Amino acid sequence: MEMRKLGSQGLEVSALGLGCMGMSEFYAGRDDAESEATIERALDLGVTFLDTADTYGVGRNEELVGRVVRRRREWVVVATKFGNVRGEDGSFRGVNGRPDYVRQACDASLRRTGLEMFDLYYQHRVDPEVPIEDTVGAMAELVQAGKVKYLGLSEAAPATIRRAHAVHPITALQTEYSLWSRDPEDEILATVRDLGIGFVPYSPLGRGFLTGQFKTPEDIPADDYRRNSPRFQGAAFARNIALVEEIAAIAADKRCTPAQLALAWVLSRGDDIVPIPGTKRRRYLEENLGALDVALSADDLARIDRVLPPGAATGTRYATPQMAALGR
Repeated sequence: MEMRKLGSQGLEVSALGLGCMGMSEFYAGRDDAESEATIERALDLGVTFLDTADTYGVGRNEELVGRVVRRRREWVVVATKFGNVRGEDGSFRGVNGRPDYVRQACDASLRRTGLEMFDLYYQHRVDPEVPIEDTVGAMAELVQAGKVKYLGLSEAAPATIRRAHAVHPITALQTEYSLWSRDPEDEILATVRDLGIGFVPYSPLGRGFLTGQFKTPEDIPADDYRRNSPRFQGAAFARNIALVEEIAAIAADKRCTPAQLALAWVLSRGDDIVPIPGTKRRRYLEENLGALDVALSADDLARIDRVLPPGAATGTRYATPQMAALGR
């Protein structure tokens, strides 16, 4: 397994991580036994970086990840997040970055996972009502208390990242990045590289769209949140599927799958980048890891750019309310 340094504080992880969100919520077809087997298989294959959050499954995802990790703890890097507040009934109750909440959330996540420390602790979304200095100051106290090793942010604006990093070194920024979500290329990547912060792209497969598994909107199960995602609906779906067909043609020429091509592209953007494709099935995990063997030439990259230049995807990444929480 190729290893990559994440940030400049000493954290090293596998070049591909595993996003665990869909194992507990949002995507259809959940099966805890298969999900646990998928995590075990990932660890067997050399994946050392697992990503979860307290909001996924309203805590159930942390419990699931914890059950597996406790059996393999000595070399597994566990990242979790706080800040997106949910009620016990699953209702979304906004974003909270207050110092007292930071401490409470971390303690609750440690209890759910059964771990004594998190390797990486992210603020999931920036709270516009709380100065980032206050939030990160409380996160730094968790480091001092031995509950957290490294700090991260998610979907934060460049100015916010700089302010946070001035309070305590930020090790990683997690933001959506893929062939159809290239916004970080505008300013984010330059900012984190200037500060020595690692970059963790989530949804590097475009929430599964770039794999080519969806041919029509009806292919998406009724209980899958992507049914309501702007890029998966109506005319946007039709335009976006045409882009995926172009990617599939390039993948065929490279003798790899569209998913492997999409991941190889993200990996090619720099050795400070560690994508975390999510899956809850072993067969897709193994397919994704095959991306590490796909080498893209300058000609390949130029061809991909012609097919999917920045801004090529139709529709916003999230519905309007969720978009408002990005880039704060």
